[in-house]
Amino acid sequence: MKEQSVTSEGAIGIFDSGYGGLTVLSEIRALMPGYDYIYLGDNARAPYGNRSFERVYQFTLEAVEWFFARGCHLVILACNTASAKALRSIQQINLPAINPQKRVLGVIHPTAECVADISQTNHIGVLGTEGTIQSGSYEIEIEKLYPHLTVTGEACPMWVPLVENREYDKPGADYFVKQHLDYLFGRDPQIDTIILGCTHYPLLMNKIVQFIPDNVRVITQGKYVAESLRDYLQRHPDIEDKCTKNSSVQYFTTESPEKFNQQASLFLNEQIDAHKTTLEKL
Repeated sequence: MKEQSVTSEGAIGIFDSGYGGLTVLSEIRALMPGYDYIYLGDNARAPYGNRSFERVYQFTLEAVEWFFARGCHLVILACNTASAKALRSIQQINLPAINPQKRVLGVIHPTAECVADISQTNHIGVLGTEGTIQSGSYEIEIEKLYPHLTVTGEACPMWVPLVENREYDKPGADYFVKQHLDYLFGRDPQIDTIILGCTHYPLLMNKIVQFIPDNVRVITQGKYVAESLRDYLQRHPDIEDKCTKNSSVQYFTTESPEKFNQQASLFLNEQIDAHKTTLEKL
């Protein structure tokens, strides 16, 4: 389906390189159902996980400008790789020039904030894409908040393909899930809290819990990002007042809307009607 020639003045923008951000959108809508949302998946250029900092920054900036052009005042990067590789530069370099009244937020800080209250051993594990883990963003963010915590990251490059190829609940996924969990605990057996640093990974939860000790807590991001967004809007009424509230949601993809609609059923409990769009320089 072709892109609608409409603006989304006042909608909250939710961006991901693909489908995983739908898990975040789902939690946000559950907590804040009255707001308007617009979701964009850059599926034509996904995955971002193994791309360079420069490329992820370029792609993410194009997406942010796409949201702003459609009237969004607030954009959430519901993508760990984009949050890790692009968020700070966009906040510090681009926003002052584009429009200092608009805001772009990520998913790493809200997730990092919660770990100190959960861990008993003060040892945290992070599972994510190669880009997220190589960036060290979780280690940096947690170190700033809680210097006493020890953080160990493990890149799981096969996990996103397992989800998107609908193999996440099949026996063949066991090997790849167990392999990376064994690597993680082999490097730090004291870990008692694991952050799923990729929005696809909650779909692997049933597999993950099979291969971790009973005392280990696994954190999925959607709940904490949603709560953080609600708190942010309460603390920033100037932004909250610009957010429209008609309980609507629109979906856009840079690839096939039909494919997006089908894949979205993995992450959402509803049928959707996505629209095709393009980003500059695509």
